[in-house]
Amino acid sequence: MDTPDTPTATPSSATEPRTSYLEEKAFKARTLLIFGTVTDVMAADVTRRLIALDAESSDPIDVLVSSPGGHLESGDTIHDVVRFIAAPVNMIGTGWVGSAATHLYLSVPHERRYCLPNTRFLIHQPSGGAGGPASDIAIQAQEIVKARERIARTIARETGKALEVVLADIARDRWLSAEEAVAYGLVSRIIERKSELSASGSAR
Repeated sequence: MDTPDTPTATPSSATEPRTSYLEEKAFKARTLLIFGTVTDVMAADVTRRLIALDAESSDPIDVLVSSPGGHLESGDTIHDVVRFIAAPVNMIGTGWVGSAATHLYLSVPHERRYCLPNTRFLIHQPSGGAGGPASDIAIQAQEIVKARERIARTIARETGKALEVVLADIARDRWLSAEEAVAYGLVSRIIERKSELSASGSAR
């Protein structure tokens, strides 16, 4: 049993130095992780780090993405901030990149979109649980239609596919392997090592 004079180790005190060390190393390596569900909290953290890295240097920022997606507007925030900052960004898919995560992944030029060999991609239309008065349900349905068209326009713009083709493709869940994602135009190249990013050049 602990006495008042006995220091008690807590999980946070044990992990904080290690976490700070890893955060510092990641910052120096200009590497940022987008892992897990896309939320407003994640978007705030990611955009803060992007702005800090952009202020630090104009060198490329490497963003590793492994996410099932999540809140579309939070994905919009990351998408827009990536395009807003001056430093070029390399998007690197790993694990799986789905839904809103695919949207933020498409924020960079085609030549800066990479993935690791076992990555899977998911594109589909947004979904929502409409509830409340009939007038509110109708408004929510209209907003989902607008979001679907906006997502489709982004995918069409970034892959070179016709908008009608993309709208048909996202009507249902569309899964793509790394190779299929390259063929579709989502991904530029499949890579296995960080050194392969050097071939991306200085395009923005």
